[in-house]
Amino acid sequence: ALVVESGGGLVQPGGSLTLSCTASRRIPSAISMSWYRQAPGKERELVASITSGGSANYADSVKDRFHISRAKGGSPVYLQINDLNVEDTGTYYCSTLMAGRRIWGQGTQVTVSS
Repeated sequence: ALVVESGGGLVQPGGSLTLSCTASRRIPSAISMSWYRQAPGKERELVASITSGGSANYADSVKDRFHISRAKGGSPVYLQINDLNVEDTGTYYCSTLMAGRRIWGQGTQVTVSS
């Protein structure tokens, strides 16, 4: 796999979690990386992205609680999620666009429940 996510799990409401995305060396470091999530029964949505220079963008719905970062050299890419709530439950995917093709990881499951 070109990108591999990890770090998901079961978390209580109000808790925090940091997801990691490790990119293959085949993916250039000078490339933007993104995190998407797909809640049960809903479409996949973009939640955060980061450029090679470290500039971040967030969906309005998460910008106060999510923080995306990346290690020097480009990988891993992290997604820190704070103050988790049940609406954050879903599968989180790391993704990038390379040579005109959207690359996806297998996803990591985040479940928020008391």
